[in-house]
Amino acid sequence: MKILVIGGGGREHAIVQKLKESKQETEIFVAPGNGGIGQIAKCINIKETNIDEMVNFAVNNNIDLVIVTPDDPLVIGMVDALESKGIKAFGPRSVAAVLEGSKSYAKAFMKRHNIPTARYKDFTSYYEAKEYLKQQTKYPLVIKADGLAFGKGVIIAQDKTTALETIKNIMLDRCFGKSGSKIIIEEFLEGIEISVMAITDGKIIRTLTSAMDHKRIYDNDLGPNTGGMGAIAPHPLYTKSLAKECNEKIFKPTIKGMLKEDRLFKGILYFGIMLTINGPYVIEYNCRFGDPETQVVLPLLDNDLLELILAVCDGKLAKVEVKQKAGSTACVIMASGGYPITYQKGYPIHGLEQAKTIPDLTIYHAGTIFDKDMSQFLTSGGRVLGVTAYATTLNDAIKKAYQGVKVISFKDGVYRSDIGRKTGVTNEHI
Repeated sequence: MKILVIGGGGREHAIVQKLKESKQETEIFVAPGNGGIGQIAKCINIKETNIDEMVNFAVNNNIDLVIVTPDDPLVIGMVDALESKGIKAFGPRSVAAVLEGSKSYAKAFMKRHNIPTARYKDFTSYYEAKEYLKQQTKYPLVIKADGLAFGKGVIIAQDKTTALETIKNIMLDRCFGKSGSKIIIEEFLEGIEISVMAITDGKIIRTLTSAMDHKRIYDNDLGPNTGGMGAIAPHPLYTKSLAKECNEKIFKPTIKGMLKEDRLFKGILYFGIMLTINGPYVIEYNCRFGDPETQVVLPLLDNDLLELILAVCDGKLAKVEVKQKAGSTACVIMASGGYPITYQKGYPIHGLEQAKTIPDLTIYHAGTIFDKDMSQFLTSGGRVLGVTAYATTLNDAIKKAYQGVKVISFKDGVYRSDIGRKTGVTNEHI
């Protein structure tokens, strides 16, 4: 099979790595890809959101399957365009990807279908939002840009001053561009976050291993939100009874609700869940594989990923069971200094070969390029590497991941030293 994967981060590296384990013979192209992906697949220099070029490439190269992973191309209709040319594509059409593309739609959808979520109000007027905040006495509050914002469009305002400054930045200064023309202000939910990705053909839904992301840039969940600074799987608090509760209250109602509203959802549906004292609440939906959760979830998948994807595309997921491996995984993101705001690129990365000698350690490339003249990898993004380890216990997986981090270096590199600690694991590895 000739497969095209759209994207160029650590998530895509993990997906390609898993696809290469398939028993089917494959030729894999990735657009645009990155330095690490280029070692195991052919990278094509096409921008993720360039629908015309991407479709033309797929047609001209007789691509059998396109896997669309980033949110932007899904929301603007990449799958729709591919399918209109008779090309099999994995991912939701734009009419279903609105679950991630518009937070106000997602919140209203949950309200219509009695899916537990935080109380909220949405605003298109800065002045109305400002007056609303002035009247609020209970903080913190959560403020979200309605549209896509590279995983950074959610701000927890601890006080009124911060909240007022936040809505000004989003709605007037447009720090997130057009995504901030509408905002959501919602109650702050206390609890532990759980990420659950599910694969669905629109009628049948199968969950993958649960995970825990770490969004903030600094230890102890301090600093601004990022695209994710690390993850662990499975989540220690996601018990069988909680999984059953989520299935009945959240997962099934979501799929049924989308069908009822004539928005058949096919692909990966990501549930961001807050486990509160009152049970699980949905924080957000994503319409694709999470990053860096994919880097810890796919190594625990005991299925042929290609077979699962084809079953979704063909509407035959009912015939396939999702199997999980025993054990745990941990991923520590190594990022460029200054991320997620401003950072420098082009620094040589050292220690990759030494890290490869550590058993059950995988290094997923996110922001790298391969300098063929110098025969080494250079940094090319905010999140640079996802150092991921597998072990029989979570504590051992975390220790092994940090063992890998310690032998890798690049100028101004940063990482969190507390990945997994909030779950109650005592890790004295730093």
